[in-house]
Amino acid sequence: MDRRMFIKLAGGGAGVLALPQFFMPVAALAAERIEKLSRSDAEWKKLLTPEQYAVLRHEGTEAPFTSPLNHEKRSGMFACVACGLALFPSKFKFDSGTGWPSFYDALPGHVETRTDFKLVLPRTEYHCARCGGHHGHVFNDGPAPTGLRYCNNGVALKFIADH
Repeated sequence: MDRRMFIKLAGGGAGVLALPQFFMPVAALAAERIEKLSRSDAEWKKLLTPEQYAVLRHEGTEAPFTSPLNHEKRSGMFACVACGLALFPSKFKFDSGTGWPSFYDALPGHVETRTDFKLVLPRTEYHCARCGGHHGHVFNDGPAPTGLRYCNNGVALKFIADH
């Protein structure tokens, strides 16, 4: 094989390797890089209500059936109350009967997860990808199409209605 043939083959191979990006789902291509937001504990305490602070910064849990967002049925977006990052479109919301706002999916890359052993058995905890605020836990008992239930503390969210 001569040098020209090698370059042609190598160039063609690189093109084949790049080809899958053209077939990726639009959601994957639209995933943005979330810039991290860092504030001191004192700053968070000033910005948040005591209940929001307890949930978002110290992984507390609000009492079930206390959030007005349980009954929110308008079209719009549920965002992190601490930093404003959009987390859940209203079309992902469903009534889980648990007493907390629940969603079957989150916007790609807008939440991060880790394993929580606070109740001895492992649970998947999720946080806002921008500010790191605790929102709730993910369970495998949700509806189709994902089978997931993002069980969110309503105090950690704000609802932004579509106009």
